[in-house]
Amino acid sequence: MNRLFVVNKPIFRSSNSYMGYIKHKYGTKKVGFSGTLDPFATGCLIVATGQYTKLFQYLNKTPKSYKATLWLGANSPSLDIEKVDSIQRVAPFKKEQIIEVLDSLKGELTYYPPIFCAKKIEGKRAYELARDGKEVTLKTITSTIYDIKLINYNHPFVHFEATVSEGTYIRSLGALIANRLGVDGTLSSLHRIHEGKFIFDGEKALNPFEYLTLPLNIYTGDDSYLELGKKLQIEYFQTKEDGEYLIETKHFFAIIKIKDKEATYKLNRIEKFEDFHA
Repeated sequence: MNRLFVVNKPIFRSSNSYMGYIKHKYGTKKVGFSGTLDPFATGCLIVATGQYTKLFQYLNKTPKSYKATLWLGANSPSLDIEKVDSIQRVAPFKKEQIIEVLDSLKGELTYYPPIFCAKKIEGKRAYELARDGKEVTLKTITSTIYDIKLINYNHPFVHFEATVSEGTYIRSLGALIANRLGVDGTLSSLHRIHEGKFIFDGEKALNPFEYLTLPLNIYTGDDSYLELGKKLQIEYFQTKEDGEYLIETKHFFAIIKIKDKEATYKLNRIEKFEDFHA
């Protein structure tokens, strides 16, 4: 079964373990997801089954929006509620102070990822090293904060919403807010609202054509060449410039790469949405 859809990941389930439930629900063995959510995080998680699992790298998943709650005075090495090791009372802030700090984060932002993250260091995940008590040294990353706004401030909890580029760590964003306020802070909740046009809608099956970042190219030759995976000739493509393209036939679609006047397959014979779900 080929299916592309969005699930609403529940709290305290890893993205990977939740796939076991999805496999059982849809009666399929091949399931994948894109854009890992931390166990304590909830919300939009892009899932695909069957052949559609090959499409993740071509999906338009930005910008992303999150709602989060920052707990002022709480400290956690993981920057979330899973590993809170101390809680201090902090004096309330004026609402205007918090809005000023949030506004200061808009634009391009360079910061350190959380040590409890999935980045690899010499072949091991950073969170594996951190859990083993080993020193974790990560390089700074740069993200774009397109928008960030205060939803509500009920001391010591700051509820905010952020729209960001792909790869942004909202836990680190929360830590930066607390740091600029001069106190400890950790996220007590995190919910992903959407990734690009992907938003939870009851796990409705989606047409991948509407979410791919690739331009459409026209193949004027015999469709059977594409469907059977035969060698492609550059003269049969409407666009001949270097690049990766989406190619459509009556029953299937393919992704091809053109380089130096040669066309090669990246993916081929992927069943079209309307045929499979008719």
